[in-house]
Amino acid sequence: MDSSKILFTGGNGHLCSEFKKQNNPNFIFLSKEEMDITDCDSLDYVFRNYQFDYVIHTAALTRPMILHDENPSISIDINIIGTANIVKACQEENIKLIYFSTHYVYPGKKGNYSEKDPVLPFNNYAISKLGGECSVQMYSNSLILRICMTEKPFIHKKAFDDVEQNFIFHDSFAQNLLKLIDLKGIINVGGNKKTVFKFARQFNKNIDKISAKKMFGKNYPLKHSIKTDLYKKAIKQR
Repeated sequence: MDSSKILFTGGNGHLCSEFKKQNNPNFIFLSKEEMDITDCDSLDYVFRNYQFDYVIHTAALTRPMILHDENPSISIDINIIGTANIVKACQEENIKLIYFSTHYVYPGKKGNYSEKDPVLPFNNYAISKLGGECSVQMYSNSLILRICMTEKPFIHKKAFDDVEQNFIFHDSFAQNLLKLIDLKGIINVGGNKKTVFKFARQFNKNIDKISAKKMFGKNYPLKHSIKTDLYKKAIKQR
């Protein structure tokens, strides 16, 4: 593992910026211009000309969420077809793939979801990430991380006091990712269960409360918490 080369897709993203701080000579960060996951020729070039043992697939269309509703074709191209392209490329070379999914694939109705619970995404973003998961699950040499994570500092001035999550910051997760990459299957990743407001309030006392139920209606899923026992056990043992 110490000498293994690790290729990160989405090399200019927020999470990759945290890994770049580690100054690990075995990390390879490729931007969209250097590796376009929607272009099979681009992927062929990378897999022929770079030597690596793992692919950590962070490239994705995320915010603003409205993009997934206004132009789902882009979401499909990047998050679903792009991920499938990565899976096929990794499979051809038997390269371990670590896919970053989201805890929003769970319904958000009862909370405390385990990796074995049924999934039912509630918005197009989560649907697109689950679409990526479907192709990854067909490749046995893979790991899916359903992550509840956000940037540091918390970027919003208001936070929901009626939505339960397991947020952790990018920098906290970056310290532990390498402890997971030899595992396979699906692992929920997050911190302790809190409302979004309580999480944000720890770091900014000026955060204001808002209600997701009042903003989005009574049918909005408020229980997004996940069980993270597998994650905690994995990072403790390594």
